[in-house]
Amino acid sequence: MDDQELENLEPDPRFPSGAWTGFYLQYWLPGRHATNLQLSFSEGKLSGEGKDQVGRYTVDGGYDLETGQCQWTKQYIGRHCIAYKGTNEGHGIWGVYELNQLWGLLTDRGGFHIWPEGFDAADAADAADESDEIEKTLLEVMRSQSGNRTLRFVFAGFLIVIIAIAVGLGFLLKIFWKP
Repeated sequence: MDDQELENLEPDPRFPSGAWTGFYLQYWLPGRHATNLQLSFSEGKLSGEGKDQVGRYTVDGGYDLETGQCQWTKQYIGRHCIAYKGTNEGHGIWGVYELNQLWGLLTDRGGFHIWPEGFDAADAADAADESDEIEKTLLEVMRSQSGNRTLRFVFAGFLIVIIAIAVGLGFLLKIFWKP
């Protein structure tokens, strides 16, 4: 980082630039999924990069010092992107993400909690307790918004069958249609 970049870094202790860690929750794949990031906060802009079990990604978004609200897009390199919205109340950023699937026909929602690496012991304990509470709350919300798991599988299977039929019909028409 050059001197100009260092001068512009956010002085608010809730938004330290540097290494962050945390997890995200996914309804279809239970448990906490680790993520590690390098974030920069400057004049309301949030940017960085990270890595999790899906792969490497970039982060681009913003934050509001008054409200602690944050929003960003996580763009996996050569893959899909995910929209994140969260709040920082002094123990990291927690909130929800949305991933549009099947050309926007389905929206997958989940929760997350990230915090700066290097919390002191008291902060780390508070973050761990807060993460447990956040996880319970987010899982409840995810369950209530996601509906019946069986119905979602049936719906996704139905869409796949419809697409397969459409592709098959197109193939058959190409073979047998002689104008």
